[in-house]
This record gives sequence, C-alpha cells and structure tokens, in this order.
Amino acid sequence: MHSPFVFDLIINVLNDRKNEPWFEAIESVRQTLKKNHDFIEVEDFGAGSAVIKSNQRKISRIANSSLKSAKYAQLLHRMVKYFRPKNIVELGTSFGITSAYLAKGNPEAHLYTFEGASSISNIAQQNFKKLGIHNIELINGDFGKTLPNFLEKNLPIDFAFIDGNHREKPTIAYFESLLSHCNEHSILVFDDIHWSAEMENAWDFIKNNQSVTMSVDLFFIGIVFFRKDFKEKQHFTIQF
Repeated sequence: MHSPFVFDLIINVLNDRKNEPWFEAIESVRQTLKKNHDFIEVEDFGAGSAVIKSNQRKISRIANSSLKSAKYAQLLHRMVKYFRPKNIVELGTSFGITSAYLAKGNPEAHLYTFEGASSISNIAQQNFKKLGIHNIELINGDFGKTLPNFLEKNLPIDFAFIDGNHREKPTIAYFESLLSHCNEHSILVFDDIHWSAEMENAWDFIKNNQSVTMSVDLFFIGIVFFRKDFKEKQHFTIQF
C-alpha cells in the first residue's frame, strides 16, 4: 500500500474491531425492529425496495432488507470517530440505526439526517430517544425539496453518507449539491455503489470528478476524499 493516508485508514479504521459500549444498545434496537411485525404505510421517494413492493410494509421486513449491516454501520462510526467531522449529513435515515452509529462517533458533531417517509421518521425519532442521542436533527420529506432548503444555510459539510435514492441521476445530483459545501477535508460516502448498472455509472462519475483526489471502493460502499496534499488522483479497491 503506497499511500500513507490509505495505510493509516486501513490500520486505524478498517482493521479496528473494538466494540464500543453503546454498540450493544444500538444492536438491541435493531433486533427489536427485526421482530416487529406491525404494518406501516410507506411513501417511497427513491428507487424503492428490491424486496418489498407494497406501500403497506412490515417494520420487520424493512429492518431486514434496508438497514445497513452492523459491520458497515460500525465502520461509519469509526470513520467519524477517527476524522472528527463537525457537520454530518445522512441522506436516508430509515429507522435510525446507522444515524445512531454516526452520531455516537463524535458526540460534539451535529448530524442532519434526511428521511422521506414520515412513518419511518417517527420510528427513528423514537429510537434516538430510546438510545439517549441528542445531537441528531431529523429532516422529513422529499430530498428534492428538503436538501436544497437545508443547503441554503451554507453550512460546511465535513462528512456525508448518501443512502437515499439508488438511481444514477439523483445520486449524481446529491453529489453535486453537496460538493459545493465541501472542503478539502470533507469525506463523502456512497452506499450500494455496485447495486445496479445505474449506481456503478454514478460511482464512476463521482470518483472521476476533478475535485475528487482519492476514492476507496469497499464494494458495498464507496468513499471519496478531496485532500489537496495528495500528489495525484488515486483509486483504491480494498477487501473489507
């Protein structure tokens, strides 16, 4: 591994398997969701679920099909803990499991998390309260409206996790919208970059953008950096 930066990322973040005290509490909430067979009405603004087609959905089925696995949610937690971003954006709250991991990564940070479906947002808010997490602001509604309104505040975006509309054009649009609020130390993470041909096209577009100086492909997620101290653009594919 020729890049000292990526070497440090592998050693201190990817290979860090320490359990934090709050992991168990978050995973307990996940297990409760996976056993909840109540139905909720879900308005889907994105590409939809590849598993669930009806708008009447069981909480347990959503939890089993759409929540980020503990392995990757905890990786995001470790990234936040290591890089210490102050303003974090998450597009796609779902039931708030990944949100909780992000927020606990740096209690001094402020997490702005966006969710389209109000029924899902309500459950996420209950989970944040249950876990005693207070540095999360949940913004409910269609990303096409709520994200531009949020970006008008002109807050610098230090870290973002994009897990919303899994289509090419919206994903690129999110990237371009967030990009104007990023700095050289910002980090953007894209979920499911190999989920479909559209998402692979979006990932190729993003990592080849002239502002991106390094990309890391972990297969299920892709990470881009903008650091100006890198001598040349580099793309890494790492088994995780």
